[in-house]
Amino acid sequence: MPELPEVETVRCGLAPVMEGARFRRVEARREDLRFALPPRFAGRLEGKTVVSLGRRGKYLIASLSGGESLIMHLGMSGRFTIDAGGQKKPGEFALAQGCDPKHDHILFEMAGRPGARITYNDPRRFGFMDLVSTTGLEECRHFKAMGPEPLGNQFSADHLNAALKDKKTPIKAALLDQRVVAGLGNIYVCEALYRARISPRRRAASVAGARGDRLHRAIVDVLRDAIDAGGSSLRDFANAEGGLGYFQHRFDVYGREGERCRHCGGAIRRLVQASRSTFFCSGCQR
Repeated sequence: MPELPEVETVRCGLAPVMEGARFRRVEARREDLRFALPPRFAGRLEGKTVVSLGRRGKYLIASLSGGESLIMHLGMSGRFTIDAGGQKKPGEFALAQGCDPKHDHILFEMAGRPGARITYNDPRRFGFMDLVSTTGLEECRHFKAMGPEPLGNQFSADHLNAALKDKKTPIKAALLDQRVVAGLGNIYVCEALYRARISPRRRAASVAGARGDRLHRAIVDVLRDAIDAGGSSLRDFANAEGGLGYFQHRFDVYGREGERCRHCGGAIRRLVQASRSTFFCSGCQR
């Protein structure tokens, strides 16, 4: 599933053609994605202007002129592509891969400068879209229990330490809990724990303190580095212009089982925690 850096990369690609533009026509080619689309989905969007395009955790949020917000989640394989002026934008990445048009489920035709056609393609249909009142956004079912943004002011070392101090679960599981911090997933939790030199098996409560301070810095740094690199291209992720992210070429541990640790030279190991693969260096991470 795309994590915070991938979703932020998509937001940055969509913002220039969505913010300030009006939905001239919306075509929903099916009634559902992961869940049923909201009632009168196309009609509630058509004619509305996108005031701003934001992100909360792994969700995209388009604030609309009519007082509602369009919430979009990419799921496992969701992808937006932009067609502006008759040609798809090449993006800033060298590689690109196509989308099978039979999985083009949602079409947005935007009126603005520039006008654009935005297509949502999702082969697995694990993504979804919803419409909620903008004034009730933080209390809606998607965000009510969500923790702070890891790149926002509310996410501090003090907050992280307080959230971890009573948790008996392994630190890897604690960081995947979106109530602790929003937007983290398997990839960047593995990478952050490596940078902080913390074992993924360590009990979360034992991390609070000096280790927690290191972990806070590592989370912020790895997310910023991944955003700068355009996210990671694993399986289905591509940015909104069809380009692929490059951060996967800089992974320290994720997906590198059996390879040498760049710090100590030991072998990167893999274990399974809660049905998810965890990659780590037992020599560096304690």
